[in-house]
Amino acid sequence: MQRCNASNRLDRLPISRFHKVILAAVAIAYFFEFADINSFSITAPRLIKLWKVGVNEIAWVTSLSFIGMFIGSLLAGWLADRFGRKRALIWTTLEFSVFSLAAVFSWDIGSLAAFRILTSAGLSAMTVVAVIYVNELFPSAVRGKYQAYAIVIGICGTPATNFIASGVVSISPWSWRLVYLWGALGLVVLIFSRRLTESPLWHENRGDYAAAEAVLRDIEARVSAEHGPLPEPAPEVVADRPGKAPWTLLLQRRYLLPTLLLTVLWVTQSIGFFGYSTWAPSLLAKQGFSVQSSTLYVALSTVGAPLGSYLAALVTDRFERKWCLVAFGAVIATCGLLYGLTFTPVMIVAFGFLVNLFERGYTALGYAYSPELFDTRTRSLGTGVSYGLGRLSNAAGPLIIAHLYTWSGYRSVFYFIAAVWMVGAVVLALFGPRTRDRRTAATPEPVAA
Repeated sequence: MQRCNASNRLDRLPISRFHKVILAAVAIAYFFEFADINSFSITAPRLIKLWKVGVNEIAWVTSLSFIGMFIGSLLAGWLADRFGRKRALIWTTLEFSVFSLAAVFSWDIGSLAAFRILTSAGLSAMTVVAVIYVNELFPSAVRGKYQAYAIVIGICGTPATNFIASGVVSISPWSWRLVYLWGALGLVVLIFSRRLTESPLWHENRGDYAAAEAVLRDIEARVSAEHGPLPEPAPEVVADRPGKAPWTLLLQRRYLLPTLLLTVLWVTQSIGFFGYSTWAPSLLAKQGFSVQSSTLYVALSTVGAPLGSYLAALVTDRFERKWCLVAFGAVIATCGLLYGLTFTPVMIVAFGFLVNLFERGYTALGYAYSPELFDTRTRSLGTGVSYGLGRLSNAAGPLIIAHLYTWSGYRSVFYFIAAVWMVGAVVLALFGPRTRDRRTAATPEPVAA
């Protein structure tokens, strides 16, 4: 038996420079993740003309990228548990940046597909680790808000990339490669590597209580130097000495149900979001809009993304996250359907704006909600598996969309996407557990700096 108190000691800390450094590092990682994640969809219309690539080939590359995301998510859980949250965050950011850089030098659709698979693995792995890292180091009363703030900054990578792409992809036959060079700038996160600290909950969960104590004292010293004496933490809890979390642990009822629920959440989010964002430029181009126009319309739509993350920051800790997710999912389904029913540029941009606004808010809420359904021992495993299965499911999503477009037309794609979002909203409404009571019971909201 061991007395554990890392969570309580972290919960009573006011937000300080220590937290802001973590927020900055995660936000920059998110920025280049979101900058890179749509790179292939942005350049696909150009490759269709330049390399004579067909819609089915675009579908296969996109599908294989999601298999890479699945593998990356599973590896992220193992890396975060085996080597620590901090090192896993740095390594996974390094991976997706290096392989995005490699994509600059691709010579055909096969080589580009290979680099995109490896890049996607790093993107997904980084996301899983970042979600866990923020969850474990920020006070429980405000972690959802700061998770959303990181995404507010990070999501700016999407419109930034789209606007840059709309200006460069048509300059010359090779200028589309600059889009992948932009995604490789995630290497900037390495600047923060020495200023980040390991999660004391990770040390505690490994049974290394001396290391956890040393990290906690260092954090408390930095925070108290900025804010003065700290309030007393809640009493210690007595826990069994932890062991490794095997994969089979998720089959136990207490972990299986949240894993299944979150799998549904991430499956519907993946197919719904990537079905829209990945295919919108190509489908608009197929409907007769120029490559430059279709890319510009999508770029204008993504301006709503940072606002959506900010909206999530306003509601995530104030209301029950489950019901926020349900409401956002229903709005996305409605706006996504209306997007597919209009061919007027102004309406395309307007409904696309609303889809991006509420979808990015949904993602921010999901990032905060997911790790709260697991304890420290199973957090990285459960989050990685459910998030990875969500990404894996979308290996079939692009193939379904390509089939729908080929046999039923443009609008059928958006009927399908809207239905997927509604399924996710209904399942969450019926089976999603509430988490607000346990967060508010844990600690009063600390005073922000």
